Amino acid sequence: MALLKSTDENYKELIATKGKLTLIKFTADFCSPCKAINPILEAISDKMADKIIIANHDIESQPNFPLENSIRSIPTLFLYKDGSHVDTLVGGTDQSNIEAFINKHL
Repeated sequence: MALLKSTDENYKELIATKGKLTLIKFTADFCSPCKAINPILEAISDKMADKIIIANHDIESQPNFPLENSIRSIPTLFLYKDGSHVDTLVGGTDQSNIEAFINKHL
């Protein structure tokens, strides 16, 4: 499953999804570590499609949501459960770490 696009207009709808976790990755076109974890997030999205929604939020073109959450470094992964922010992971990492980050909230 392809990664969804989070925007300042639709992020509330994405994070309010009931029955699934929502992972928002704050990203930018200039960010190499952000690009490096895209294939990892796509693989996780395919593997766990029944448990999680994963979306990219571009901090340059959609700055309001990141500013509201004081995003200072990218990539930053915010994990939501039933509309509430439950965890944060900052920086590039591997698939096993991201899966562990997700699985502790399932």
